[in-house]
Amino acid sequence: MNNLVHREFIVDVAIETAWNHLAQVEKWPSWAKHINHVELTPKGQLTLQSKGAFHLRNGIKSQFRMTEINPSRNWKWVGPFLWLTVHYDHQFEEVDSQHTKLTWVVDAEGFGVSVFGRLFAVIYNGNLNQAIPHLIDEMKALQP
Repeated sequence: MNNLVHREFIVDVAIETAWNHLAQVEKWPSWAKHINHVELTPKGQLTLQSKGAFHLRNGIKSQFRMTEINPSRNWKWVGPFLWLTVHYDHQFEEVDSQHTKLTWVVDAEGFGVSVFGRLFAVIYNGNLNQAIPHLIDEMKALQP
């Protein structure tokens, strides 16, 4: 498996608030502007049975299905990209009572991972460069 992305950043909310906010995947377009809308089945909070698709603004549909969920610690989902299988790990770590470190790790495997993985990483990192500041601002606004 090849590591494509490893991003760490701090949000100014308690770990439970960060988890609850991000677990509402259907609301991600509010901060991830590259996402047009999200389909999630079953609707609502993430569960191990969750699966869905991100409909990106560029017309691409990115599907995923959950593979692991550990409330307030991490969740993992997996989805295809061309000939690759892409694994996404969303990790939560309490810094203190009002700050949470988020770590997003993206790994991939499959035919052409050395070429298509690099392409995916460039696109994904570009989207994160724009989305993460919006997410940080959105979470700041959650504080009373």
